Amino acid sequence: MNEAGQFEPKIVAYVCNWCTYLGADLAGTTRLEYPPNVRIIRLPCTGRIDFNLIVKAFEIGADAVLVSGCHPGDCHYTAGNYHARRRWILFRELLEALGFEMERIHFTWISAAEGRKWQQVVTEITEQTRKLGPYKNLYADTGNGSLPIPEAAPAVDQPAGSEGSLRQRCHQLLADGTVKVVIGYGTGGPVCVTKPADVGRLVWNNQCSSNLTTYLKRQEVRKLGRAAIVVKVCDERALVVLEKESQLDRKDLHVMGMACNGMGQPKCATCDVRVPRFADEVIGEVASVPLAGPPNAAPRGGAALEVLLAKSPAERMACWAREFERCVKCYACRQVCPLCYCERCIVEKNRPTVIDPSPTVKGNFAWHITRAFHLAGRCIGCDECTRACPAGIDLRLLNLSLAKAAEEHFGYRAGINRDVEPLIGAYSLQDKENFIR
Repeated sequence: MNEAGQFEPKIVAYVCNWCTYLGADLAGTTRLEYPPNVRIIRLPCTGRIDFNLIVKAFEIGADAVLVSGCHPGDCHYTAGNYHARRRWILFRELLEALGFEMERIHFTWISAAEGRKWQQVVTEITEQTRKLGPYKNLYADTGNGSLPIPEAAPAVDQPAGSEGSLRQRCHQLLADGTVKVVIGYGTGGPVCVTKPADVGRLVWNNQCSSNLTTYLKRQEVRKLGRAAIVVKVCDERALVVLEKESQLDRKDLHVMGMACNGMGQPKCATCDVRVPRFADEVIGEVASVPLAGPPNAAPRGGAALEVLLAKSPAERMACWAREFERCVKCYACRQVCPLCYCERCIVEKNRPTVIDPSPTVKGNFAWHITRAFHLAGRCIGCDECTRACPAGIDLRLLNLSLAKAAEEHFGYRAGINRDVEPLIGAYSLQDKENFIR
């Protein structure tokens, strides 16, 4: 508040060192007046502006955030702003699903010669934020709403004879030395079979919903030698992503695809392909479902996400605040995810501490925002994070929001097409920027 009792917003501006910062400096040297509400934080490039910085600005009391850098084609580092633009497109969708007030987050291109544009942008944002008032709903649990109940597809019996064919084929692979271990499903959970006589432990039924590809990143499994792995279509997509990210070599792996009628899980409601397309061999057939849909077909379902997005930002924020309050930071979501393979997770870094390791409101929001965005353009929708969560938090909705954004803006689905380059780490000159001033 100022002396007259009028609210004065606090605005944090993350700016590029080579363009926007010089544009702001030009506004000062040419005596252009603009509101003093902005706090400038200079970074080398917009490509270096981490999404956590935007969240942290709100956590320390900012009422609005501005991110600004070089115009496309003028980046000092050639393509930093192109990469940033693509990440912002996806990150905005995640923040919207979480219930952040998007009218408080601004993006713009300002060159070193555009001091007057800097003046205009800061003035407009200050006036707009002043009308909005202070940001009070961040992480606030207001209201009695809850996350929508996820829809689940009915469980259908798996193809007859698949289990017997699986055991017979695995016995042959182990007996002739083609593989040293088979990673498959047992009656009590995942099993690793190393002897032909033990293939009777393998099963294939409606309880085989877990994603076995997560075990490929474990050193104790890799030491067993060349492996055969049993996969469904949703698991196969993880193999495609891991191969593109150079985390495995398919020559060292024998992929046994299983035709799947669905496991009765929420993820099955969004599945439109039932037979693996990139496996070394496929066991079983699904007569009632096409062998494979178009490589980039949009998934079915997502009704729970639509219900969530129909709520107001304050209601969405309240829903997630109530959900994350139950999080105990056990990191089961990270451990079970086949695409979380960093040797040292960001949550374990304490010089400086990026994410509060204790289960506080801020720490829980920061962790789940980070986890979700690190999977942007990578999550294959196996929903293992939700299944493994002991608190029953429906984390799949965050992943679905990013998957939906990837499809709508880029026509991209993770793990569907082996010939398409990864979404994050690439860019296109045609990426939309209608949200950038």
